[in-house]
Amino acid sequence: MKEKTMKDKATRNRTIDFSIDEGREYIDRCITSEASLDMPDSIRNQFILGDCFEIMEKLPKKFIDLLIVDPPYNLAKDYHGNKFNRKSWEDYREYTVSWLEKVIPLLKDTASVYVCCDWRSSLVIGDVLYHYFKVRNRITWQREKGRGAMSNWKNGMEDVWFATVGDTYTFNLEAVKIRKKVMAPYKVEGKPKGWEETKEGNFRNTCPSNFWDDISVPYWSMPENTAHPTQKPEKLIAKLILASSNEGDVVFDPFAGSGTTAVTAKKLKRDYVVIEQNEVYGAWAQKRLEMAEEDTLIQGYHDGVFWERNSFSEQKKNKSRY
Repeated sequence: MKEKTMKDKATRNRTIDFSIDEGREYIDRCITSEASLDMPDSIRNQFILGDCFEIMEKLPKKFIDLLIVDPPYNLAKDYHGNKFNRKSWEDYREYTVSWLEKVIPLLKDTASVYVCCDWRSSLVIGDVLYHYFKVRNRITWQREKGRGAMSNWKNGMEDVWFATVGDTYTFNLEAVKIRKKVMAPYKVEGKPKGWEETKEGNFRNTCPSNFWDDISVPYWSMPENTAHPTQKPEKLIAKLILASSNEGDVVFDPFAGSGTTAVTAKKLKRDYVVIEQNEVYGAWAQKRLEMAEEDTLIQGYHDGVFWERNSFSEQKKNKSRY
């Protein structure tokens, strides 16, 4: 049987995975530290290639409305040639403080902050955030992937810490409510009480909690999927962006990876500024940004609401996309 290669993958495999040479036209769309970076208008909707620690020193002060950070977890990981080595507790704390202190001057007084982590790094990141911001919550999401362990529980959860610079900040509750099926509809005088009758069925919009079990990690048949080893789902980032920013706001991500924050911000009519040191990830991100010109769909999000998993018929019509 012929072995599949990167160029000979299954028909429905939509994973974005090409080399630097193959993606040169996309890399050329990125800017570098050689560009003028000190004016907000010159960096809006730009993917910046380079070392975020150096680049953040060149960016304008107080221009960020929403900060989303997915830093390297404290794990040994090879990011297509850029290796991150596991550090001691103290060294990882110092690493976290170092990037955080670079980004703080860039935040508006009304900015919100979200930082992704796993259960180990969460212990460090949560503690560090308490020293710099007003910590509001810790979101835990179920990523449904991960290997089992013979002598421990399978690691199937990740955290996202939510904090703000001050007491005045954006939180759009209506934008992130979840539409759930009503299994036992309750009526008063023959009319729905707290729910809605629609042609799709009986639903109510509910406030989201800090536990999210409706997120699918990108996989091979999804158009957003890339070969990045720790890619975050667009749906996850969409919830953060919709809750804590408004159209036209600036969303910043200093560890952009394959561009999920930038792509999702673009789809939701926000401006973005992101930084990534790996050229191939920059190329993949630019490919995704190009695709977002024609396709603004975000899994599970339709008509301004997040639908409970497998509850919206339009998703079934588009099942070939996921």
